[in-house]
Amino acid sequence: MTFSLSKHEHKPLQVNPIKHSQPMGATLAFLGVKGCMPLMHAAQGCASYTKVFFTRHFNEPIAVYNTSVSDITAVLDGGDYSILMAIENIQNKDKNLKPSMIGLHTTGLTETKGDDVRGVGGHIEIPYVFVNTPDYEGGLESGWALTVTAMIEQLTQSAVNVDADRLVLLPHVSMQPIEVEKIKTLCEEFGFETYALPDLSCSLDGYWEEGQGKLSNGGITVEQIGDLASCATVLSIGASMKKAAAALLKKNPAIEHIHLEHLMGLDGCDNFVAALMKIRHTRPTPLLKRWRSRLQDAMLDSHFLIGSSHFVVTGEPDMLTGICALIRSVGGTVDAAVSTTFSETLREIDADNVFVGDLEDARRFFEAADMIISNFHAERILHSYHDKALVIRGFPNYEELGNQLKNDQLYEGNTYFLFEIANALRKVKHEH
Repeated sequence: MTFSLSKHEHKPLQVNPIKHSQPMGATLAFLGVKGCMPLMHAAQGCASYTKVFFTRHFNEPIAVYNTSVSDITAVLDGGDYSILMAIENIQNKDKNLKPSMIGLHTTGLTETKGDDVRGVGGHIEIPYVFVNTPDYEGGLESGWALTVTAMIEQLTQSAVNVDADRLVLLPHVSMQPIEVEKIKTLCEEFGFETYALPDLSCSLDGYWEEGQGKLSNGGITVEQIGDLASCATVLSIGASMKKAAAALLKKNPAIEHIHLEHLMGLDGCDNFVAALMKIRHTRPTPLLKRWRSRLQDAMLDSHFLIGSSHFVVTGEPDMLTGICALIRSVGGTVDAAVSTTFSETLREIDADNVFVGDLEDARRFFEAADMIISNFHAERILHSYHDKALVIRGFPNYEELGNQLKNDQLYEGNTYFLFEIANALRKVKHEH
């Protein structure tokens, strides 16, 4: 096993990158709050790219606002002026636009300038959350995690008592809306009143309703975020979400924290269900037990195809950790796990090579691989590898529809994911 892990990337440029910026992760997190106005403190092009990126991935109209600063106005006008003017102009343009919250996140331009995004909040009457997300460090996952932490620190009120029936779910960025919904539903089956922060299951789930586009139609409310410290349990999924959970524990040390690196593979799912059973002193439902048996059967059915195959997997660290664990649980060989950014969780991945890089770095492992699991950007590269299977996961996926309804989590999602991998492998192996 070869590890090439560092907190700093030494490659001078990215070729065919799989990495995305922190502000994009922050935007996505704010879209999980009902009625939130994501306001990117940046040039117009930064917000436009983010808007197009998520619009194409989710096939939904995505609302992203920006302060339209440039290298000149950032220096001459200062950050406070640009932010306040942007909010005033947006509200003057549409008098009916009444955001429940403004989520301000920075970019490399405004971070380099050093604008006082904290101080400007005193001039805004609407609930206001700021987060520093320079795009010259971190990535999509860290931008999401920083934003969730900021919302807890700035909106959640401290408490001393807890309600034993209430639970907070902190999902990592790579979970699609349906996956958040499935996890919430399972927690509710154990008797928990469950809140997800952020909650994309209610805002980007593909549900059609009138008036889409200007603000997030669904998600957790600002009032609910403010009351999260009264929940008895916080469940964080993915190493990136540990800091957000720690921020909530500071609001109320009486909260019980359950942390899981992922919900992939029989062990990952069992650990989650066992934790819920321990807290609630109850047994799983017959349907849940049946899905566990189906996953066991899927592992047996797919073992010969997956166990004889070699994989290259790329993506955000938390997603990478879960997918590699599932593949290894059925005997697959992961030749390379290529991460967008550094995370300590990468040290837990059972793969021959684990490193931070791009698709150019990953490509040298393609020749020996049977399958590549990556985002959409790997698709064009694989046109020259006719004997390789591709399964698209992560952001973005412009190739397929229904990304918001793809579920790889828990017993049910793991079962379908294994069959998807096995069927793709069977197709290329039979053809070549």
